[in-house]
Amino acid sequence: MLGRVKCSPGRSLAPPLLAVLIAVAGCAPSDDSASVAVPAPKGEQARLCRALHGKLPDTVDGLKRRTADPVSDFTAVWGEPAVQLRCGVPEPDVLKPGNEHYNPLQDAAEINGVEWLFEKQDDGYRFTTVLRRANVEVTVPGKYAPEVDVLTDLASAVKKTVPVGVV
Repeated sequence: MLGRVKCSPGRSLAPPLLAVLIAVAGCAPSDDSASVAVPAPKGEQARLCRALHGKLPDTVDGLKRRTADPVSDFTAVWGEPAVQLRCGVPEPDVLKPGNEHYNPLQDAAEINGVEWLFEKQDDGYRFTTVLRRANVEVTVPGKYAPEVDVLTDLASAVKKTVPVGVV
């Protein structure tokens, strides 16, 4: 059985409750940003990813570039829901012999001179460059099917800044 709650005369819960609501609202992301996990490339990979970031297009497949949250030279986003690019990510598990997800026959294709590995996700696809000095990962929500279309707009920047080679 619940007891009765008694408030002291002259004491209100409104100010503390209002303060909590303001604090929570202040933590909400703005409409112009999209949350994305930031990779942590080192050395040459970090340098290549910074160069790529400076050459990325303002639009991909007609989607306007937005601000990634947190802001980083290793990430970029376009549209809502966001197409996410992350540079300097580890090699995909499907390419690691001995990994439970290893698949030597995983789908891949060359698009405008850049080789991409295709991985189906619950909602869309994740594409990762292969045979480049830094791994570039692009996640595309199913809303933008055919998801591969965004890669045509990203290929030029990748070719110019991330040379062919093995990580």
